[in-house]
Amino acid sequence: MNKKPTAQDLESLMDMFEKSDWKELDLRMEGFELYLSKDPSRRRGGSTPPPRLRGEGAGEGPAPISAPSATSASASAVPAHWIAVKAPNLGTFYRAPKPGAAPYVQIGQVVTPETEVCLIEVMKLFTSVRAGVAGTVRQIAVQDAEMVEHDQVLMYIEPA
Repeated sequence: MNKKPTAQDLESLMDMFEKSDWKELDLRMEGFELYLSKDPSRRRGGSTPPPRLRGEGAGEGPAPISAPSATSASASAVPAHWIAVKAPNLGTFYRAPKPGAAPYVQIGQVVTPETEVCLIEVMKLFTSVRAGVAGTVRQIAVQDAEMVEHDQVLMYIEPA
């Protein structure tokens, strides 16, 4: 009897992977695929991004998970006093609360520590990410709907 993994199953697998010395995990079951890598430059398969699942009516079954691509921000191009806003967990980065909506923040926008700046989604569970510092958004380091890893830089804020 085959069953699809639950969100709890996936969280357990991701936690086990994070704590292990494994470099990659590629799991394929009937109707489900999971790929994790500790190398941000690795992607399984082609260059097609994973499907964007948001809210109700997003379809059935879990979304494939791929390793994120390298960020567009290089460490040397970022002034030392800028503060990095990092992903609290692995998942898909979303700049807006829903498709077609205005982004939470734009480059040049002034934010407070409590300003919601994006969402991270994994298995239809959404985590709000807050700025954590008062200042001005100076750079967004990942593309909308891009897979990100735990602790990956999402954006930079110049403190006020």
